[in-house]
Amino acid sequence: MPDWSRRLHHYRFRSVWLLDAPPAAVYAALAQAEEYPRWWPQVREVTALDERSGTARFRSLLPYDLKVTATERVRDPEAGLLEIAMRGDLAGWARWTVGPAGGGTRAVFDQDVEVHKPLLRWFALVGRPLFVANHALMMRAGRRGLAARLARG
Repeated sequence: MPDWSRRLHHYRFRSVWLLDAPPAAVYAALAQAEEYPRWWPQVREVTALDERSGTARFRSLLPYDLKVTATERVRDPEAGLLEIAMRGDLAGWARWTVGPAGGGTRAVFDQDVEVHKPLLRWFALVGRPLFVANHALMMRAGRRGLAARLARG
């Protein structure tokens, strides 16, 4: 694959969530991926395959689903790290880094992926700004949903 094609279909994202809850509570919620659809509207479905892997389906504002198989690479509560490898419509990795911030928690989401979904690859050049905005909307809704879940206890 030519280098320009990799760059065109490659995305790096970083989102920082400041939450009014203890780091242990935030970490515990983020570690339960099968519960994400209960509080994160764009995470439509999560199905466990075994103790360390599962499938997930995402859909934000734009009219397409992304389906991935995720495999746990790191689960370290002491360090506040959760990391997965992904394959499917997105291939790469995603990581949560959770730690204290003032009286609450700072949860940092980093993602480095290449898009494999044919429709998104086809529209990559003109669609990239929309795909990035779509991701930002998804992350904003996720932060709100997690904050509400944590506030409920």
